[in-house]
Amino acid sequence: MDEEKPSLLYKVKPIGDRLPAVKRPEGHVHFRTKIMWVAVVLILYFIMSNVYVWGLDQSESLDIFAQYRTIMAGASGTILQLGIGPIVTASIIMQLFVGAKIIRLDLSNRKDKACYQSVLKLLVIVMIFIEAIPQVFGYLIPSAALEDNFGGAGSKLIIILQLFIGSYLVFLFDEIVSKWGIGSGISLFIAAGVSQAIFTGTLNWVAVDSSSAVSLSNPPAGTIPKAIYIIMNTDAGEMASGGYETILLGQPNPLIALIGTLIIFLVVVYLESTRIELPISHGNARGARGRYPIKLMYASNIPVILMSALLANISMVCLLLYSNDFLSGIPLLGGNQYLGYYADGSTTASGGIAWYLSTPQGVVDWLLPILNPVSYGNDHSVLENIAHVLIYLSVMVIGSIMFAKFWVETTNLGSESVAKNIMRSGMQIPGFRRDPRILKRILDRYIPTITVLSGALIGLLAAVADMIGTTGNATGTGLLLTVGIVIRFYESLGKEQMMEMNPTLRGLLGE
Repeated sequence: MDEEKPSLLYKVKPIGDRLPAVKRPEGHVHFRTKIMWVAVVLILYFIMSNVYVWGLDQSESLDIFAQYRTIMAGASGTILQLGIGPIVTASIIMQLFVGAKIIRLDLSNRKDKACYQSVLKLLVIVMIFIEAIPQVFGYLIPSAALEDNFGGAGSKLIIILQLFIGSYLVFLFDEIVSKWGIGSGISLFIAAGVSQAIFTGTLNWVAVDSSSAVSLSNPPAGTIPKAIYIIMNTDAGEMASGGYETILLGQPNPLIALIGTLIIFLVVVYLESTRIELPISHGNARGARGRYPIKLMYASNIPVILMSALLANISMVCLLLYSNDFLSGIPLLGGNQYLGYYADGSTTASGGIAWYLSTPQGVVDWLLPILNPVSYGNDHSVLENIAHVLIYLSVMVIGSIMFAKFWVETTNLGSESVAKNIMRSGMQIPGFRRDPRILKRILDRYIPTITVLSGALIGLLAAVADMIGTTGNATGTGLLLTVGIVIRFYESLGKEQMMEMNPTLRGLLGE
């Protein structure tokens, strides 16, 4: 960074420094202490996900991000309504601006990194209000009792305040895990939420309609309890005429969704472990050799997160333009059914562009209407359903490729940046002259191709997982994220244990 012209963000840094924050430990944190903090934060997170917003009319409110709820690590109607949305959005904005050199900060510099963290806290607060205010004034309805006591504006302000407290506590929890625990708190919350959805979707023995007794028309909601109950209470003729269909395809949590979840899990585990390893050696230390790994999933899960966020925002805008009293009156755009139209009380588009870009919810939502439109029709023709699938797949794959290329270039994962990092560490590829330009040409054979391939694969996997369906409606994106998070958390545990047993190694790694 040019010291004569420091970033303008330094002017707002003092404001961020005054906000509540988690102090970084001064010395080494023992492995058991880190595990304890991870467990404590997870317990508090699950408790908060069951603390409902005081004064909210649950029956009249709508969750505009219902289909993206698992990857937002929140709970509808609770103080975690916003989930990690504001934190992730703020982080993505800051990282993209820094990577694209719009914000002049060098994150390898301690002062610049401290400025980055301070401004990030401010941006998180801004994003909390940006995401909370439209929801509270549009779809989160205060109860009549709250409005009688505090008035219309006052009741909405109370709900916004509760959402702010919940979201900022999640931000502080993330800092606790990052500084005193293991890994990332945000990743931990996503994995916890998706794992809970899969667990309950698989083993929930409560009836689909909990207000009524369990019966063949109202079986247990979980995949396995439902299958066992139907098999135990149905004869062979009834099983052939509809029992197997209910087990395999009946909502919620059909057996095919559990099978799809297991298959996607195994495929992602395999792809995460696939990599190309380039031989490298130290230029000055003879015999010091190693390998530089380039993973097949080089762009990680970031492209599909960004695509999901983009599609969620498109869905939200179309919903607002169609149903909001003020926005629906905008000429051409407001109430335009070609952009998207919605059934009363639904946040999922029933038609229009928003429907073609929406996530298919399992095979019942798209495959059966194509194969048997008479019995499983969804008010769309066979051609429209085929177009829905093809458009959604294309948008997910192409969009993920574009975001993968953009993310790699703006986060110093491109060939030129990697070549400089390898040269800076004193390493080189055996048999080639120690020149960053030569190293860049070698990396250009692999990184651009793998970037495109990883983006396409991650987008395709997420789309296919959604189309097959996932247990507990965990979504394909949520499942991909969770598998990657669990693998990285396992690797971090191994690293922490190794450093705990070897203090010398801990010093070499900068702990």
